[in-house]
Amino acid sequence: MEIVAATPVHRVLCADCGTPIEPNSANLCIACLRNSVDITEGIPKQSTVSFCRNCDRFFSPPQTWTIAQLESRELLAICLKKLKGLNKVRLIDAGFIWTEPHSKRIKVKLTIQKEVFTSTVLQQIFQVEYLVQHTQCPDCAKLAAKNTWKALVQVRQKVPHKRTFLFLEQLILKHGAQKDTISVKEVKDGLDFFYAQRSHAIKMVEFLAGVVPVRSKSSEQLLSTDTHTNTANYKFTYSVEIIPICKDDLVCLPLKQARALSNVSPLTICARVGNALHLLDPATLQSVDVSATVYWRAPFDSLASVTDLVEFTVLDIEPSGPTRGKWVLADAQVAMSGAFRSAGGIEDSMEFDEGTVDQIYHTRTHLGGILQPGDTVLGYHLSRANFNSDDFAALLTDRIPDVVLVKKAYPNRRKKNKTRNWRLRSMAKEVEEGAVAGDPTARGVVGRMGGRDQRKVEEDYELFLRDLEEDTEMRAAVNLYKAQNPGMNAGSGLAGGKTRRKAKGQHSMDVDEAQTHGGQPEAGTQNSDMVAGEEDVHEEADFPDIKLDELLENFDEMTLGEGEGEEADHE
Repeated sequence: MEIVAATPVHRVLCADCGTPIEPNSANLCIACLRNSVDITEGIPKQSTVSFCRNCDRFFSPPQTWTIAQLESRELLAICLKKLKGLNKVRLIDAGFIWTEPHSKRIKVKLTIQKEVFTSTVLQQIFQVEYLVQHTQCPDCAKLAAKNTWKALVQVRQKVPHKRTFLFLEQLILKHGAQKDTISVKEVKDGLDFFYAQRSHAIKMVEFLAGVVPVRSKSSEQLLSTDTHTNTANYKFTYSVEIIPICKDDLVCLPLKQARALSNVSPLTICARVGNALHLLDPATLQSVDVSATVYWRAPFDSLASVTDLVEFTVLDIEPSGPTRGKWVLADAQVAMSGAFRSAGGIEDSMEFDEGTVDQIYHTRTHLGGILQPGDTVLGYHLSRANFNSDDFAALLTDRIPDVVLVKKAYPNRRKKNKTRNWRLRSMAKEVEEGAVAGDPTARGVVGRMGGRDQRKVEEDYELFLRDLEEDTEMRAAVNLYKAQNPGMNAGSGLAGGKTRRKAKGQHSMDVDEAQTHGGQPEAGTQNSDMVAGEEDVHEEADFPDIKLDELLENFDEMTLGEGEGEEADHE
């Protein structure tokens, strides 16, 4: 076996330290080469990054603000852009070194290579420390200043209540239509939405036209102009008016318009409001949809609203056959609630209430599928009503029913004043100028504008909560959340109000939680008497309870406004 001798390696001494090394162009060992040549020269070891605390964005040169999480690829790219001289070397690797999140320091470890002499490449690892500077981006600076909006959407409805805007608020929150809004201000008969860009305002107008019947018009105001560059600065205003007819309102159509709408009966009730009015004739179950275009061509008002509803007791009901969806046509006999009273404790003896003439009313209703004898139902008492309407006066007297039933009521359940196991979100708003300063009811949810009747506000909100409980279609259009503390949530009486609690953090949210205050007994025997009375009352078996599977778990706290701690406004 022949042994091949290894090729001899010629070595030379390092010019600085005398260590034997393989020959290179510098005749220096690696240690001496690093001591004599620094390839990181010209690359700063300390730098700064700008961070906006309002919108949680980092400044990415030259003019971009980017949302980036700590130790993310986006933040690493921003940090590398801040380093000058990095283009003169070859970047091999880059990564974060862990630091405390509250330290306002970001450390990045870099590995670079550079050719220092002919055919001599040196690799070096070093770290750069970034100081996080809290500043304000231009967008947030505009938001902080007043009157910096570019577009305004004015939403109005000429009705004496706020239930439409309470429902509209929930639709906006569910679809995230408020994300581009600078601020929301409550004014008389509506809300004002402010935007930094015109496109955002147009998007909101289109959203409103898709969920409620509206008409809109726009205007613009010239702020400044530059004749040299032929550019101008405008402010845009969009006026959106919602049709002044709400759910469960009694409507009398003009005869000409009723004939045009499939010859429907002029006397109808508003069963539902979407992007069009859904009118229903309770005597025939005939329904028509009135679009916003058709309505504004010949506007009409409602005869009566839900505040004019009267309680009736169902004496007898007999379905007559026709059905349409959930509606069942039936002939009903009703009497006013409490119309008959026992006289002197003698059984089967009855007397009329003072001022009453006809105690039993025969009518035809669309609620045959849910009404039973003994139930309580709400309706309009037309035989004792006086309407200032030419269209209603033009109707034949024999074609006008004495009573128009609208919806079933649950008085026994309401008397028990049970708390609700769900809650709603709410947008933070400013109030109209001239509101009472320092008034805790003058900010927060819709209807909290200073100067309005507080009891009327509570009644509007309670009626809105009842509509959500009793109408599954309406409830499906909004987001309901599980209450963390059910004992502190909404009662069932009209006196039960709501408490506005602000969550902590920049992106805070107002939480509507109702208290069962107002009208409660103060002490002792009164309270015990009320409890005893409630135990004797049997609540309705078909009360539409909200199931837990309809409630959302995670309570998203991303809405308008800035939280300034946790507070509660008790009415």
